[in-house]
Amino acid sequence: MAPAFATRAVHAGASPDPVTGAVISPISLSTTYKQAAPAVPIGSYEYSRSSNPNRVEFEAAVAALENGRYGLAFSSGSATTAVVLQALAPPGSHVISGADVYGGTHRYFTKVAQSHALQVSFTTNLVRDISTLVRPGSTRLIWVETPSNPTLAITDIAAVAQLARQHDLLLVVDNTFLSPYLQTPLALGADVVVHSVTKFINGHSDVVMGVAVVNDDGLHANLAFLQNAIGAVPSAFDSWLAHRGLKTLHLRVRAASENALRIALALADQVPSGKVLQVNYPGLKSHPGREVVKLQHRNGSGGGMISFRIAGGINAASAFTTATRYFTLAESLGGIESLIEIPALMTHAGIHEADRQKVGVYDDLIRLSVGIEDGDDLVNDILQALDRATGDHFLEIG
Repeated sequence: MAPAFATRAVHAGASPDPVTGAVISPISLSTTYKQAAPAVPIGSYEYSRSSNPNRVEFEAAVAALENGRYGLAFSSGSATTAVVLQALAPPGSHVISGADVYGGTHRYFTKVAQSHALQVSFTTNLVRDISTLVRPGSTRLIWVETPSNPTLAITDIAAVAQLARQHDLLLVVDNTFLSPYLQTPLALGADVVVHSVTKFINGHSDVVMGVAVVNDDGLHANLAFLQNAIGAVPSAFDSWLAHRGLKTLHLRVRAASENALRIALALADQVPSGKVLQVNYPGLKSHPGREVVKLQHRNGSGGGMISFRIAGGINAASAFTTATRYFTLAESLGGIESLIEIPALMTHAGIHEADRQKVGVYDDLIRLSVGIEDGDDLVNDILQALDRATGDHFLEIG
């Protein structure tokens, strides 16, 4: 029998050191490796930009959890995006993307991609619009982020994969918001899976990294060539830290998801009172993508991310984010600690207001990254902050 996820998380890419017997691999900080003769390395390594023991172990571990053959680590999630697009969408290409994506991805598509003549079409419904958006001869790939950032819209990966095959396109899925514990896009037909390792995979808010996972030999060769040639690779120490974090991914994501569901339910209970206008959480029965979630996510889990609209506009949203005790006002997500932010002012501030609002990123939208603290403490924290931010006194002076 194939090992279960938790067993793979602990053991994939890891084995006791053959020299010392150390259970946890040492950090290999050397930048270069001795050769027995010119162009004849003693072992598997020549130069750390090209390959490093800690990076290789981490790449193998992530690939195992995504049910993929090859993992390729990069210095950030944004570097991963850039390399994947450069490898798979040559100059003059066209890409189809979901409209509600991470602000850094949107920035790359709209402000960087033009420098190598890459054109991007955005849509709020990929399954409905792909066939009409395809440009014969120039469209190369479809970019999916599901759940989306920050409105947590759900895209049916299997349905998009079928459309991609019909049009001979590659499918790239950003799996950052769920991690391979809750969703494995390669099994649903994706060609490439990308992550900001900074988030749930590392999980401790102390590493900036990215990773791509593929099954195809040709895709791997293209990505590996650019990984080395461009050199946007993580350090040995960061690779070691991320591998350490990966070993507890299932425990952390499970706890965060359980907490997030409790908070989402508590927020939904506040909708009738008028304090909360809308709750976006894939674990709620009311979520429009719930039926896909039940098929696409492990146990139908909604994950550890929530967004909601608060009554009182930007003033109330700002007051809420500074009234919490256990949710820290900060960008990023997926760590053991709970974080809170206003996308319109922070992670998505670079997107034009009209474009933001088309996909539901309003000024009153708050995004929560739920951590692994005690669930009762987190729910109580959210409710007391909501009372403070939407109370009669605040609304009078806000």
